[in-house]
Amino acid sequence: MGKVTGFLEIDRQDLKYQPAGDRIRHFKEFTLPMSEADVKKQAARCMDCGIPYCHGPTGCPIHNQIPDWNDLVYSGDWEGAIADLHSTNNFPEFTGRICPAPCEEACTLNLENTPVAIKTVEQAIADKAWENGWVAPQIPSTKTGKSVAVIGSGPAGMAAAQQLARVGHDVHVYEREPDAGGLMRYGIPDFKMEKHHIQRRVEQMEAEGVTFHYNAAIGDDSRGKGIAPTDLMEKHDAVLIAAGAEHPRDPELPGMDLTGCHYAMPYLVQQNRRVNKEKTIPEPPIHAQGKHVVVIGGGDTASDCIGTSIRQGCLSVTQLDIRPIPPVLEDKLNIWPYWPTKFRTSSSQAEGAEREFSAATLGIKGDEDGKVVGVECARVDEKRVPIDGTEFVLRADLVLIAIGFSGPKKNGIADAFGAELARDRRDNILANDDDYKTSIDGLYVAGDIRRGQSLVVWAIREGRQAARAIDLDLMGETTLPR
Repeated sequence: MGKVTGFLEIDRQDLKYQPAGDRIRHFKEFTLPMSEADVKKQAARCMDCGIPYCHGPTGCPIHNQIPDWNDLVYSGDWEGAIADLHSTNNFPEFTGRICPAPCEEACTLNLENTPVAIKTVEQAIADKAWENGWVAPQIPSTKTGKSVAVIGSGPAGMAAAQQLARVGHDVHVYEREPDAGGLMRYGIPDFKMEKHHIQRRVEQMEAEGVTFHYNAAIGDDSRGKGIAPTDLMEKHDAVLIAAGAEHPRDPELPGMDLTGCHYAMPYLVQQNRRVNKEKTIPEPPIHAQGKHVVVIGGGDTASDCIGTSIRQGCLSVTQLDIRPIPPVLEDKLNIWPYWPTKFRTSSSQAEGAEREFSAATLGIKGDEDGKVVGVECARVDEKRVPIDGTEFVLRADLVLIAIGFSGPKKNGIADAFGAELARDRRDNILANDDDYKTSIDGLYVAGDIRRGQSLVVWAIREGRQAARAIDLDLMGETTLPR
């Protein structure tokens, strides 16, 4: 905890942003750092609440010891705070930027709508640690002689690889893209997290003994023949699949084949490649400059599409959400400490998006040349059924579909391992969250490809726990935490 009476004396303060008119002119992060004194004040608000739901099962999936490092920050022990934070979270600078902070919703002070600014404090701890050189490679004193392959370098793969390397295993990460990070690098816009944060973690991991293999697809890939799964299994003592869940959910709308209608991820990936100055950008180019944009979907990916469209110079952007407009405040006594559905406005939405709630998409309209010209919509009832007579059309030159993912990429890694690899009813790779073993001996799975589309913080948790399970199986004992 922080100061005993801090929550009574100090108001909640969040990070401030650059003005919208300034930040939409670039793709860099736009939060304004809080002073050290102000961060200490926010940490001081952490109260002696008895049961800290913030790091319990309803709060932080990786069980960050939030009251502990709040108290350390309040006491001025920043180096102790990062040590405590790193004991549960390999990459706090990632989660401090892009986690939606279920910990704050579970905070006891959220009963008064003024939770501790946990995410702000976490980011400040991580950033201060890097600035002061407190983040150094943890090189194992001895090697085990065991070799582990990790397929995928998203947060689950990176977390698992780092944990396994630190106990002395020879770890090889196989990544099909030119750089590490998975959708953190290629899906999340730089204005939410600049990619140098990922790169310096990669350099730290390389110093710890992790070997990254880029442009290394497993099985058949759109770019040609990749590494055979059998070769990988023979070469390593254990293999962990941490490849994510990339198959987009199909709304099955008429007109999706029109020019100008795309899924969200190819659009976001293209822009991230441009920012990353990659030489090869997939065709056809998808760009919002000078266009009326409609984004279908109400989640974080849809919001990322909005912010990207605005920065590319769109004429307008409208977001369609089939859900009814949620309440401004949730019913605390019925919902707290669980994640609530309430009206939220992201930084991207605040930059100039129009939002349509209770709006179903009926189809995409095109012209005689096969280009998108509009989106047919209708209002829906409480069962999300379109209401006759409420139809309307939104002008659109570019339609982006951001309604989530339905499982592993088709003809991807999961399929490369064949029918012997068991799947669940959602087509994810089947394994429990205790030992993370698949139906193939020596093959493990963690992250979205096991549990389905989820948060970065859940991916880190699964990677850490899978690393522990692998180390235990290989060595008969383990010092790695769950």
